[in-house]
Amino acid sequence: MPRKHVAKARQGQLVTTYGVGSVFPAGDQSYMIAGLDYWPRYSTPIHEPRLARALGVRSFRSPPSGLSRGDVPAMRFPTVHYCPKCHRLGTLSELSDSVNENDCRQCDRPLIPSRFVACCDAGHIEDFPYRAWVHEGPAGDGEHVLSLRALGRSSSLDDILVSCTCGARRSLAGAFGKQALTRVARCHGKRPWLPSDDPSCDRPLRTLQRGSSNVWFGSLRSSISIPPWSTMAAEFVEQHWQVLSSLTDEMLDQSLPAMLAGHHGLSIDTVKALITRRRGVDAGSPPTDRELRADEYLALRDGTRPGERGSFVCEPEEVAPALTGLVAQVSRVSRLREVRALAGFTRVVPPVPDADHPLAPLAEDETDWLPATEIHGEGIFIRLDETAVRAWETNRLATERAEFLTHARHIRDASLGLPPSPPVQPRFVALHSLAHVLVTELSLHAGYPVASLRERVYSGEDQAGILLYTASSDAAGSLGGLAALAHPDRLEEVVLGALEHSEWCSSDPVCAESRGSGTDSLNLAACHACLLLPETSCEHANLYLDRVMLTGGDHPEDGMLSRLRAHA
Repeated sequence: MPRKHVAKARQGQLVTTYGVGSVFPAGDQSYMIAGLDYWPRYSTPIHEPRLARALGVRSFRSPPSGLSRGDVPAMRFPTVHYCPKCHRLGTLSELSDSVNENDCRQCDRPLIPSRFVACCDAGHIEDFPYRAWVHEGPAGDGEHVLSLRALGRSSSLDDILVSCTCGARRSLAGAFGKQALTRVARCHGKRPWLPSDDPSCDRPLRTLQRGSSNVWFGSLRSSISIPPWSTMAAEFVEQHWQVLSSLTDEMLDQSLPAMLAGHHGLSIDTVKALITRRRGVDAGSPPTDRELRADEYLALRDGTRPGERGSFVCEPEEVAPALTGLVAQVSRVSRLREVRALAGFTRVVPPVPDADHPLAPLAEDETDWLPATEIHGEGIFIRLDETAVRAWETNRLATERAEFLTHARHIRDASLGLPPSPPVQPRFVALHSLAHVLVTELSLHAGYPVASLRERVYSGEDQAGILLYTASSDAAGSLGGLAALAHPDRLEEVVLGALEHSEWCSSDPVCAESRGSGTDSLNLAACHACLLLPETSCEHANLYLDRVMLTGGDHPEDGMLSRLRAHA
């Protein structure tokens, strides 16, 4: 483990972008974030009982912020480096006088980490097997000193030549093929972020660039705090849960008056009711993602009472006349709290929801906590008219375009060896696309950068809503400008402006006529000029988007927003 500070990252990045097991660039060096076994023992607790139950842990903790809490540990990875002057290729112990230094022993020049690593889809990662690659198998007896040169003729892999003192020479052409490493190396189950490896792995290795996005896909789970868990009484119960959970009802009657002294606005009956409910939550089966979302949707639909205090405040606004017939409800969410937790990660292929594919672990030993971050902000909730949505999603345009995406997803599943996923629902694609055009339009009116806004789509059974809220955990998360746009006149301008801007894309007609774009062709009419958002804003990785479902394209009467066209 390193003994000195090597780089800086924001706390939120240590959950979302540079979580456990990820490769962290630090200047001209490269490190891997260590597992939870090595993290400082104490850090700020984060409470969200519904999400904790869903993930099978007791609580969450924010990543250490340095200072008195310590730092998040990291180790050098890859261990293979090369010298840009003498071109020697090897581990730090072979090229340098100390594993804590990175200067070439011969040239006194800084060593450069290998650009390439080898991963398997079980989450293991190791150094690219240069020795086996150049010898096309075991190197045999004798001394083998490797060197690496870029011939300078082009930027292709064919221009990168690996040589050995035994006379073997081979370029890296073809090293990124799916089966390129199967004949020269096998996965050794390397888990540098954990104390031990998993040598039983039999998955094939794949060559990846150490800085590419498919070296680490974080599996993030999130939940919005909703009543009763967002109230002041719930905060009190969470803070004292270790004590309260062990008390009988008789002991609670004796202890609560003294414990609640000084907590104005909290009644003994309210706290006791929450303790009873919390015990039921802990005893019941863990909620699924679908159940978490259903509870959130109901809380947003029903709202909170005026003046009700807590981390969740949702109050209805009038619906502008121009939006009636499609929009059934608009609510101003002036306060909300979201908890995002890192549950694990994958390599090579992204995690597929509901797929029976295990995540790489964050710790070797079983742990009762996970790293998480909490975001306090504001937003707007928009619920569409269920009758209008049901009528639209059965028309020919909606069903045919959803079938395109279903077919593309089945091809994706087959390539990953997964069972076919359920059909893509037109309702989800349309709501997701609507959320994207509204996020872009809201950023122009609210003054937030697009990357500070985020979507949350509710498209389950009898659900047709979207929550657009601030996604930043810094000062840009609660400026107040977003919730204010829920006012009828302002939101009408936003929605009609979004409809106007979605009618045309600067990449049309290519964009509008697309029959498959994006990763695994899981988008239709969607590109960077119209629907795609920064990765911080989209909860579905910018997939399952189609602008034509909103506008109708060549059949404008079939678009989901066609009812609004007369007011645009």
